[in-house]
Amino acid sequence: MMNKPTDHALPDDPVMFAAYVASISGELARISRENGLSTLAYILEMARLEARNITLTEQDASAEQQTAQTN
Repeated sequence: MMNKPTDHALPDDPVMFAAYVASISGELARISRENGLSTLAYILEMARLEARNITLTEQDASAEQQTAQTN
């Protein structure tokens, strides 16, 4: 079993963490696909899309809130 990496801290902010998950799951999906693990690649790609959707949704909500405050 592999040890948890300790050389870097994970983001505390949920939106930043979702962006991190999107990035790493995309890379893992690519590696899985290259090694013939198509089902695993598909699942990881779905995780990437969900994490990206969370990131974009939260960014949009934040932008709308800032616009409303300035008006």
